[in-house]
Amino acid sequence: MEFQELITNRYSTRAFADAPVEREKLGAILASARLAPTAHNSQPQRIKIVSAPEELAKIDDCSPCRYGAPVVFVICYDGAETWRRPFDGVNSGVVDASIVTAHMMLQAEALGLASCWVMFFNPEKLIKAFGLAEGLTPIALLPVGYGAPDAAPSPFHTDRKPLSELLL
Repeated sequence: MEFQELITNRYSTRAFADAPVEREKLGAILASARLAPTAHNSQPQRIKIVSAPEELAKIDDCSPCRYGAPVVFVICYDGAETWRRPFDGVNSGVVDASIVTAHMMLQAEALGLASCWVMFFNPEKLIKAFGLAEGLTPIALLPVGYGAPDAAPSPFHTDRKPLSELLL
């Protein structure tokens, strides 16, 4: 699949089929996360794979946005390993974890899987539920699986501002 076709066709899936995701595909998604660029190549991303029913229930307790996905990646960054811009001390963690999440999301699509980038979750509850180490900041949940037969893009999916509004 050509890149332009990939980014044009991909949408946030909010309905997943009750089908497992192959280990090889999960491995390919994680390999994409590992290859994602990070500031100063600090690689502060930390990723938890959630697929056991009891752990998926914990995700459901922290967010209503799993949408029945059989796998959820919890993408975090380790604040002790992030690069800081020397001029103002801005921490690269959110940007690094976001780039990693984007790579994972696009790799999932390239593999015929669906995903949805989720920021609507209670981070304190998530940290406690999974016993995340001190210093880890969860940035995104990435539900992944095969889209349900009735899955469809949001009605707003194709709404895009004109390029002229995006340029400074």
